[in-house]
Amino acid sequence: MPAGSDVFGKRYGEVLLVRMGDSGPEATVYNTFPLNDCPAELWDALDAQALAEENGAAAALLNGPRYWLMSSIEKDAGEVQETASFGGIDMIRQATVKLSSMNPAPYSVNVVDRRARFTFDAGRPVFELLDPDGRRWVMQTWSQTVDKSLTLEDLHGLGSRLSLPDGWRFQTRTLDTPLVIDTTARDAHVLGDDFANSYSLQD
Repeated sequence: MPAGSDVFGKRYGEVLLVRMGDSGPEATVYNTFPLNDCPAELWDALDAQALAEENGAAAALLNGPRYWLMSSIEKDAGEVQETASFGGIDMIRQATVKLSSMNPAPYSVNVVDRRARFTFDAGRPVFELLDPDGRRWVMQTWSQTVDKSLTLEDLHGLGSRLSLPDGWRFQTRTLDTPLVIDTTARDAHVLGDDFANSYSLQD
């Protein structure tokens, strides 16, 4: 996706096809962005069990609707994009995830091969988790999977609604300078909270 395309607040959805790999469950991630905005009438009609059977997967996970919180996403333009259609929704294969389990619990870390660079622009809000080791996890997308009415404005007060593990805390701030999470040459480490919002580890 071209640098400079502002994706902040854009809606999308994902289908994860889960298979058992040599080291545990792995998911191939298909994403609607930027092909479409995850049309509600088609998304709501998706049947995860049927998708798994149709695609020879152990399970299918429906991840969305979701909304981007970064300002731009850069991926290697030289990569050949593999597309697929699920229930009439066109998607692009975007990543492979080594899952911590078949149904990862909140605050468990998943390893993602996505080869991408996320930039959060100055002046934009960021929502972060700080773990007991002092590491910073930056919310990359918010989700309406658990709370279908969750909005960007709600995220500012999200800390009071989270069941955080001991020693973790949630904070929000406005960026003075751009924040970049670059996983073009390494795996990303990603976790979710109680509302299925997703966070990337900032190195």
